[in-house]
Amino acid sequence: MSKSLKRVEAALAAAGAKAEIREVGQARTAAEAAEAAGCTVDQIAKSIIFRGEQSGHVVLFLTAGGNRVSAEKASAVAGQPLGKADAELIRAETGFAIGGVSPVGHLKPVRLFWDPRLAEFDLIWAAAGTPRHIFSIAPAELLRITGAEPADFTE
Repeated sequence: MSKSLKRVEAALAAAGAKAEIREVGQARTAAEAAEAAGCTVDQIAKSIIFRGEQSGHVVLFLTAGGNRVSAEKASAVAGQPLGKADAELIRAETGFAIGGVSPVGHLKPVRLFWDPRLAEFDLIWAAAGTPRHIFSIAPAELLRITGAEPADFTE
């Protein structure tokens, strides 16, 4: 089992979260993850990451799989201009590779924003630390354990 997957499992357990981790093969898109999970694309909680131009740290936007993050709205919500976060910065701050960034289990504290669309479902699925693993969880539970800030940042 990968270190990243173990870190996600440990974070979920430490939070007392009821979550099911599932291996799904290589899911490169929200649509592929949704097909593997047997859910709608909007039930996939995508982790979209930017680099804060003032802070130099990553800012994570957790959004419904069918939504697109508006760079302009995201910058306004974050209170700073946002730029592209490279793979090295993402790995250094979250501990995850692009394609497997989980909303929990980060190496360092990460500022996280929440798409209210995710709360419309009984169950959502998010990356579990690798591009091959996802976990299911109730949206309210994920919001609680991440401490994410609900905000309007989608197009």
